[in-house]
Amino acid sequence: MGNLMGNWRYKEPSTVEECDSTWESDSESDEQHQQQLGREEEDSGISEPISPSETGRGTEQLDHGSPQFGDMLESSTRMKRSFYAAKDLYKYRHSYPNYKEPRRMNEYRNLRFYLNKIPLVPDGIYIEEILTKWRGDYDKLEHNHTYIQWLFPLREQGLNYYAQELTQDEIKEFQSTREAKRRFLLAYTIMLDFFGIKLLDKNGNVTRAQNWQDRFQHLNESQHNYLRITRILKSLGELGFEHFKFPLVRLLLEEALVEGTLPNMRHSALEYFVYTLRQHSQRRALLRFAQRHYHPPENFIWGPPRRKRVPGTSGCSGTRAGKPEVTDRSAGKARSPKEGRNQSNLERETEDTNRSEKWRMAKGRIDTEEYIETIPL
Repeated sequence: MGNLMGNWRYKEPSTVEECDSTWESDSESDEQHQQQLGREEEDSGISEPISPSETGRGTEQLDHGSPQFGDMLESSTRMKRSFYAAKDLYKYRHSYPNYKEPRRMNEYRNLRFYLNKIPLVPDGIYIEEILTKWRGDYDKLEHNHTYIQWLFPLREQGLNYYAQELTQDEIKEFQSTREAKRRFLLAYTIMLDFFGIKLLDKNGNVTRAQNWQDRFQHLNESQHNYLRITRILKSLGELGFEHFKFPLVRLLLEEALVEGTLPNMRHSALEYFVYTLRQHSQRRALLRFAQRHYHPPENFIWGPPRRKRVPGTSGCSGTRAGKPEVTDRSAGKARSPKEGRNQSNLERETEDTNRSEKWRMAKGRIDTEEYIETIPL
């Protein structure tokens, strides 16, 4: 057995399809969902394998950082998923297969930073100074580019060479250290506030902050912050807050696709943010929500791969057994009568969250630090 395992070698994925298992069969009925959408014969946008050479040079910068990238995609006659993004997030979701951790003695620098024992390098700033003095200092949070790798560490090297990657041993130690996790959550709320978002509860539910209009406008125009959001989502998963990802990505998708407050974010949200979630079912739910609201619908490339038509079926796959359909004009798709009468669990949860938030706003929110203390870590 040892020899067999020793001879096993990790094979790097070479196409987007090999990186993305979101739509592999599980308990959910994808075929039924496709029939309801009436799009069984449409291509998902991933009909041909995409190799690294096809992505072109500079893909990383274009995917997140280029203001023209969204326009370039929309004007393209055939959109394609980014192989760079798919491969990067595949490695993250699978805990960096074939990655060898550094042999140097583990100094737990990320944990020691969060315990306020060492400052971040090169600025020499301690975590307590950030938590007590940086909240609401949007210019500092925007223009300083060395703190984000320390606040949200990963098992991969970032732009700050002095920041140390997480190791599996350090992750375990961090997750078992209450004080480190408390400060980590406070750092998360500072960044949420910077983006115009507020943390509501221990489940990670979020909503618009009071200053959301100004902050959303800034976020829509400063697309380098999308890289920061991707890093924050990854770090949440590494340090024990995987369940915080779904509510944040759900809110960002709604603002980008439904409310239209963050239109420049929609590509990064679909290409990066969604795929930081490790659970297939959560990625499916987010992508189905996005597909209902994406315009133009024919450019949505994140859905399930095209299914082959079964011989003998009619060309119109939008109806089932001759049943009439109810048109949902707001979503731009056809729905069955049953779907028209019943909201999805996701929509009901969102309504409950909104009602809860109205009550909280009426009663007034407790201080952020007092609130963090109430979360069981």
